[in-house]
Amino acid sequence: MSHSHKENAVVYGTEDILVSLCNSVTDVLNVATQSQVRYSGMVQRITKTCLKPDIGCFVLFDGGFTGLVVINFSAPAAMELYERYLLSMGMARDELATSHTADEVSNVMGELMNQIVGNFTGKVGRELQTHITQNQPKMLVLNKQVMLSVDTNLDKPEARRVTFYTASNNIFYLELAIDRTEFIKLYDFEAETLADPDELIAQAAVAPSAPAAPAASSEHDDLLKSLGM
Repeated sequence: MSHSHKENAVVYGTEDILVSLCNSVTDVLNVATQSQVRYSGMVQRITKTCLKPDIGCFVLFDGGFTGLVVINFSAPAAMELYERYLLSMGMARDELATSHTADEVSNVMGELMNQIVGNFTGKVGRELQTHITQNQPKMLVLNKQVMLSVDTNLDKPEARRVTFYTASNNIFYLELAIDRTEFIKLYDFEAETLADPDELIAQAAVAPSAPAAPAASSEHDDLLKSLGM
């Protein structure tokens, strides 16, 4: 490789992967809720990822690189996204759950999380030309006393936290932990074109994937065991 090529090599690191993930969150939620979700221009370096109140949700992924995505929703943020999503799908307001602790709210947030990570894994395939697989999102409705640490078996973990705002300025946080990694572009290629997001949402509405069940107490032990706890 010539010296000049080395200097001009395009490198994708943790922050680039994080931005791609953040854009998946806003792309999916904006279409699903027909409202504007945005994220902060500042990102925090954190030492470990945690599931926090009021609804903590996480997905592990593996393959070309390994990592963990956590989204911690405040109750108002979860309820706003849940309501906007179902109302945009044509449900009547009086049919909606009224508390963030309702299983239905966790199921809907899990379905949205599934779509977000699916969008992200698709982009990773197109833009980074590698492949990652995800597991089914896990949701936990948490009270103030509970904070689960979800550090996976990463060799050199890098963790980041980004603040998100809903259209009504309710807050939720995304946390990403991945092994320190860099993707260096070897040659120019055209990323494959993306399907229309509206079309994808419509397909998901017609044939929803199995919703993420809140971790029942029987699954709880397996869950904690799989997290090395």
